[in-house]
Amino acid sequence: MSGDVTTAGLRLARRLLNRKFRSSAGEFLVEGPQSVAEAVEYGYATRVLATAAAAAAHPSLVAGGFDTLTPGQVKDLADTVHSAGIFAICRTRTWSVDDVIHDGTGLIVICAQIRDPGNLGTVIRCADAFGADAVVLTPGSVDPTNPKVVRASVGSIFHLPIVTSVELSVAADEARAHGMTVLAADGSGRDITELARSGQLARPVAWIMGNEAWGLPAQDRAQADQVVRIPLWGKAESLNLATAAAVCLFTTASCRHDPH
Repeated sequence: MSGDVTTAGLRLARRLLNRKFRSSAGEFLVEGPQSVAEAVEYGYATRVLATAAAAAAHPSLVAGGFDTLTPGQVKDLADTVHSAGIFAICRTRTWSVDDVIHDGTGLIVICAQIRDPGNLGTVIRCADAFGADAVVLTPGSVDPTNPKVVRASVGSIFHLPIVTSVELSVAADEARAHGMTVLAADGSGRDITELARSGQLARPVAWIMGNEAWGLPAQDRAQADQVVRIPLWGKAESLNLATAAAVCLFTTASCRHDPH
């Protein structure tokens, strides 16, 4: 069943574009058929908003009912240049460190002040793809319900727990207390291929990924059991954060699933 979106409903959707309001409301807005599909499937979506054309193009996403948007209203909500005209209001789920780091946790990613939404969304997507149990964000990291984070995660934000505002030292100590090796990805340190060959990556691992601009300061590297680098054989000086995360997580997952 559908109906025109109410003034109050549209106002709520607009206000969810603001981080402070998202935090107080315990809800966030997602855009696009992929994100809406994942939000609906995994039980996050509380309301779907769509144009008549979008509803016709994606009938399964509006099967439970939707509020009809006009093209003008889509422009007020869209975070993309060419919006597909379908959105969902989602409830925010919260987790604690104790929820995600415990005996049996095999792989987590600790994001130390990652501030670029596209990078964080891609790290979350990589964590999901390579079987991580959770992503932990330190204070100063971008809001994971930021529309650009959600879009870059391509739905992965709905697949695994994301814990926010955890001090790096707390996350690292908790990981160690439950038998995990804490590794810091940095341009210095031990070659990741050596760790892979030694079997260390087949054990429970917590990866620390640093900020896009300044990486991991000395005090953050000191929280790790080992600092690990990705060897570069070409002329590129370095890898960007999301690419480095993908390499570290893929290498770890490969060792975990095929340790020999």
